[in-house]
Order: sequence, then structure tokens, then C-alpha cells
Amino acid sequence: MLELIVLCTAGFAAGLLNAVAGGGTFLTFPALVWAGLPVVSANATATLVALPGYISSAWGFRNDMQAEGSLGLKSIYAIACLGAVIGALLLIVTPNEIFSGVVPWLLMLATVLFGASQWILALVRKRGFGDAGPLVSLLTLGTVSIYGGYFNGGLGIMLLAAFSLLGWTNLHGMNGLKNVLSAILSLISAVTFIIAGLIVWKPALIMMVFSTLGGYVGAAQSRKIKRTDLLRLFVTGVGGAMTLAFFLT
Repeated sequence: MLELIVLCTAGFAAGLLNAVAGGGTFLTFPALVWAGLPVVSANATATLVALPGYISSAWGFRNDMQAEGSLGLKSIYAIACLGAVIGALLLIVTPNEIFSGVVPWLLMLATVLFGASQWILALVRKRGFGDAGPLVSLLTLGTVSIYGGYFNGGLGIMLLAAFSLLGWTNLHGMNGLKNVLSAILSLISAVTFIIAGLIVWKPALIMMVFSTLGGYVGAAQSRKIKRTDLLRLFVTGVGGAMTLAFFLT
């Protein structure tokens, strides 16, 4: 019963946080590891769990989504698909022992990126490339997509930072596209993980239901929430605690 409560709560909270502020993987991935899953399977399962929440929140931002710069939406989608496959394949060939050593560093990177997200976004907007060309845009979005296919943590802020670095300025459009690309990356990666047999279905299905509910609620309430800084502080604290826990285990 305790395991069920933890999985349901983590799933709902992750879906809500991903829609409003990001950082849901800081909850789902440790919850799955706590439930006894090997770290590679936990990461793969957490990617699948995030998918419904990304889709539902992307639907909430559907009217805000648009691309800027030198690449159209179809090109951006294609880059995301290819990057997701590459990242997922890299995870599949990574042994549990090696990934266990990599996880604390990935969590630390994601936590730092998330905690410093406002400063990072302000910096890249100030020093962005402006109207970046197709090659720079491809390399930037491709790198982030590969990261997202390999590890879901901090994906949202990395996508927003990439958009800002490329000179994008429409925040609602960026947020909408961030959710759509997160959904695409999670979908392609999850399909790859399913084929590889890395998904543990019982906890995945439980958490997916509650992640979907959380994503829908988060998208509906996001514009009403005034103190997202407190949410970011909470998520950063959770990420820091999880990072320390994984370093110590």
C-alpha cells in the first residue's frame, strides 16, 4: 500500500510540475528506484511515465505553439525524433553499473540547470546568436534532443535555454513547443525502451494515469499561479536531496 501511495503521488506531482515549472523526473525516477527497479529500467520507465503528462500539457498550450528562426516545425520535429533515438540507444547499451555512476552527475546537472534556470535564460537571451542559421539550430536542438532521449531530467529548461540561445522571444510559443518536443522525445525514447524490454509495466501504468491528471491540472492552472519561484525552489530542493542521496548510495 505504501508503494502504491508513493507511486501515485509522485506521478501526479510530476505531471503537475512538468506542466507548470518542470522537474517532474526528480520525483518519478527516485520513486521508481525506491520501488526496486534497476536504474536503467527506472530511467526508461520514468521517461514513459512523463509522456502522458507532456501530451496533456502540450494540448493545454496548443494555441501558443509556434517556431521561430530558420527552422520550421517539421524540421524541428525531425531533429527531435532523430535525437531521441540516438539518446535512447545510448541508454540501452549503457550497463546498470555504469549508469548508476552517471546518475548522480546527471541529477546534479539537471538540478543546477533547473535551479539557475532564470539566470541561464536571461544570460542566453542577452548573448544569444540572434537569428541563428539552420546548422547552428540543428546542432543545438540535436544535442538537447540526444540528452532528452538519454535522460529526461532537466529537459524542459534545456529546451527553453536552447530556444533562447537561438534568438527566440515568444515565451508562450517556446513553452508550448517545449511541451510538444518533450512529448515527442519521450514517445520515441519510450517506444525504443519498450522494444528493448526496459519498461517495468506495473508501476509505469499506475504513474502514467496520475501523471496525465497532473499534467492537465498543471496546464489549466499555470497562468493562475503567481509564485512559480516557490515551486522552482521546492523542485530544486528535491533535486538537490535526490542528487545527494544517489551520491551517497
